[in-house]
Amino acid sequence: MNNSSKSVLVGMSGGIDSTAVCSMLLAAGYRVCGLTLVTCDASLKAATDAALLAAKLGIEHHVADIRDEFRRAVVQPFIDAYLQGLTPNPCVNCNPAIKFKVLEEWADRLGCTYIATGHYVKLKTIDEKVYICAGSDHRKDQSYFLWRLTQQQLRRVIFPLGNWEKPSVLAYLKEQGLEKAAEDGESMEVCFIPGDYRDFLRANVPDIDATYGGGAFVDNCGRVIGRHAGFPFYTIGQRKGLGIALGYPAYVIKINAAKNTVMLGTEEQLQTTYMLIEEPSWVGAVPADNLQVRVRYRGCPVPCEPPHKVAEGLWLLHLLENVSAVTPGQSAVFYNDNMIVGGAFIASQRGINQWIKNDE
Repeated sequence: MNNSSKSVLVGMSGGIDSTAVCSMLLAAGYRVCGLTLVTCDASLKAATDAALLAAKLGIEHHVADIRDEFRRAVVQPFIDAYLQGLTPNPCVNCNPAIKFKVLEEWADRLGCTYIATGHYVKLKTIDEKVYICAGSDHRKDQSYFLWRLTQQQLRRVIFPLGNWEKPSVLAYLKEQGLEKAAEDGESMEVCFIPGDYRDFLRANVPDIDATYGGGAFVDNCGRVIGRHAGFPFYTIGQRKGLGIALGYPAYVIKINAAKNTVMLGTEEQLQTTYMLIEEPSWVGAVPADNLQVRVRYRGCPVPCEPPHKVAEGLWLLHLLENVSAVTPGQSAVFYNDNMIVGGAFIASQRGINQWIKNDE
C-alpha cells in the first residue's frame, strides 16, 4: 500500500461493526486496508470471514497471528488475577498492549496514516490532549474498555461508529449489500472464553480444584458457615451458584485469596461510598467539579470527589452516591460528563476502614 494522508488500517473481525467501518471509510474516500488479529484458535474463523468480506469490498486484507503474544500479555495475566482473588477485565489490558499496538505496527509496515476500529466511542481534542467520549448509542458505548489507550494511539485512531446507533449500522450494511455481516451475532464478551470462565480456569490450571477447593464460606464476623468450591470461582456481588442456603439472599462480599475464604453477606453489605484504587492516571488536570466514576462496564457513572493518596500506590475515592459490588481487579473510569478524564484499577479493599476513618 502506498503512503497516503487518506490511508487507514481497519481492525477487521469479520463481523458487523468492523465491516461497517470499512465500508464507511471507503465511501469517505479513504484507501482502506484490513487486518485481522488471530489471538486464539477461536479467532481463526474470524480471519476467514474477514478475508471474504475484504474481497467483496475490494480492499487489501492481512492476518496477524499473535496467539503467543496474546497468551503472554492477556490470557496468562487473566488466569493469574483470578488465582489472586481478583476479577480481571482482559479487554482493558488488551486494547493498549495488544490490539492497538499491533494495529499501529502494521499500519507503519503498510504505510497507513490512520488506524480504525468498530468501537462505539468518540474523540475530542482539548488543549492538545485527546479525550475519549461515550458513543451516542449508550447501550453500545465501549469507552470504559479504552481508558488506557495512550495519547499516541488516540492521535492516530478513527472511530467511525461514535455517532451511530446499532440498528442504524445494521440497516446501513443491508443497504450496502453486506447482509452476511449484518446477520452475524455479537462477539463474545471475552474473546478467548467460549463458555464459563470457570471451565476455562479448570482447563488451564489442572490442579485448581485440588488446590483451592474446600475453602470456607464465612460471614462478616469471620464465622465459618459452609464450604466453597475454591475462591477463584467466585466474584464480588455473585448471588447465583453459591451452593449454600442461609435463609436469606446471600451475596459474595469479600474474597481472601491468602486464606481461601469467601465472605457472604446481604445486598446491603455490598453498598459503599468509599473505595481504594491503584495509581490513577489522568489525561489532563484532575477536574475539581463534575467528576464521575464508573466502576463496571454496565454501571452508570456516579459523582465522586477527586481521589487522594493514602499510601504508596494507593488512593481513597469518596463517592457521593452508593455503589454496589466494588470489585478488585476491575477498572474505575473517571468521566466529566461523557468524556473520560482518567482511570485506575480497583485495589483490594482490605484495611479501607482505617482510611475512611481518617477521611471523615
